[in-house]
Amino acid sequence: MPYTAQQIADYIIADSHEAGSFISNLKLQKLLYYAQAWHLAINGEPLFPERFQAWVRGPVIPELYRVYKDYGGRNIDREVVRPSLDDATIAFLSEVLDEYAPLDARRLEWLVRREAPWVNARGREGVESDDPCTAAIDEAEMREYYRGRMQESRTAGAAS
Repeated sequence: MPYTAQQIADYIIADSHEAGSFISNLKLQKLLYYAQAWHLAINGEPLFPERFQAWVRGPVIPELYRVYKDYGGRNIDREVVRPSLDDATIAFLSEVLDEYAPLDARRLEWLVRREAPWVNARGREGVESDDPCTAAIDEAEMREYYRGRMQESRTAGAAS
């Protein structure tokens, strides 16, 4: 794992700034989650070592949440330096962002709160969907869930 979650967050924020897009802490956390989830599914290993917790409004990396907490629901307008990433990682993040960045934070929250890794992490703790929770989201479960989604997509594409 050559990157940290902060480096990937800086890349996402820089990309958002260049595109003139709104990026709140909530949206950043969900974009990081999808980047990690799809990296696990495609490459079998995490993009960064930090772990997500199953908070009420979806997956969160607590350390990064605290970095951007003061923005609340506002746009993160902090200047960041786009980190130097390898070409394969840049291409991968471009695909993830092409798919998920056009969605607003609430839509991303709605999507992820219906997916098994978040639901199951909270279920293991026995908490309701709107109760506080700091349970870790299992990366092996993320990998298998999103691999299943890739397979479903391939199957649907072959049927068309």
